[in-house]
Amino acid sequence: MVLPKDVVVCSYRLGGRDGVAVEAAKWIAALRGLGCEVKTVAGEGVCDETVEGLAQDHVHAPSRRAIREAFDGADLVVVENLCSLPLNPLAFAQVADALVSRPAILHHHDLAIERPNFAHFGPPPTDDAWLHVCVSRYARHLLNSEGIAAHVCYNAFETHPCLGDRSALRAALGMADDEILVLQPTRAIARKAVPVGLDLAQSIGAMYWLTGDVEDGYEETLHTVFEHARTRVVHQSVEDLGHTIEDAYGACDLVVLPSHWEGFGNPAIESAVFRRPLSIGDYPVAKELRSLGFSWHRADDPRSLATYVESFDESLASRNATIAQEHFSLDALHERLGVLLERSMAPRHSART
Repeated sequence: MVLPKDVVVCSYRLGGRDGVAVEAAKWIAALRGLGCEVKTVAGEGVCDETVEGLAQDHVHAPSRRAIREAFDGADLVVVENLCSLPLNPLAFAQVADALVSRPAILHHHDLAIERPNFAHFGPPPTDDAWLHVCVSRYARHLLNSEGIAAHVCYNAFETHPCLGDRSALRAALGMADDEILVLQPTRAIARKAVPVGLDLAQSIGAMYWLTGDVEDGYEETLHTVFEHARTRVVHQSVEDLGHTIEDAYGACDLVVLPSHWEGFGNPAIESAVFRRPLSIGDYPVAKELRSLGFSWHRADDPRSLATYVESFDESLASRNATIAQEHFSLDALHERLGVLLERSMAPRHSART
């Protein structure tokens, strides 16, 4: 197996709790486990090299020279969503230009053609030296329909996690032992459907906990939504409470992911491996994941959730955990990524796979 020795991983931001950064971190660990030397490059966050202008909300173009120097010496560049969704069109164009004719993996978490407000940008750029890797079959189908060959590598998870400290975190939240806690482990932006998640918590008389930052100008809307809440609401990150995501899943009783749109939706699988029931929105990739056999509640059907609370069924949680272990194991990522790396070093992949 011929693998690259020196790899650069590049994104808008790295080291955070958003889905792209979380999955990039798993790939970085797997690359190092395969013996690659990895340098991380981003516009913001925690990385080895920060290039001004690469951040998603930056208004000035990054220096072409700075990008090329950041990539200098790399056998392979892995681009995490930066050339998938043009949140910073100037950075998008400059990075694509710097990668022409050099081996690269474009790891697509979201595609412009999946989002109505970005669809006018069209499909991502492509090059004979590049390998396109999607996080869903749905995204691969969209790329194939644009004449772009792509591979699928589902997001990977620790499928035998240890539940965190339930009692300590619930105490930090000021909760009584008999209170029900509904966790929405997402950012506060419009497509995450926070009002729907809150309504689900209210429908069963539960406390509602939103963990992610408010972004994309959603502050005023979120304030209004919470101002009219009919149940107790906490909007605070797990880290600010001095705890971990394992503690959060241990502390909660139910998980909600009511999003209108997700490129993947990590809480869907996280809820399964932590054996917590889930209410999920009907976005396209959720349908794909559900087809694997998961037993989930629909976010638009609070009665289903109420019935579950009244008659808890442990067998459903066990079945979901087994499905997650079969399809999304972190242990399998090394093997899958090794195959992709080998293909990336001999990128003659005109056939659709």
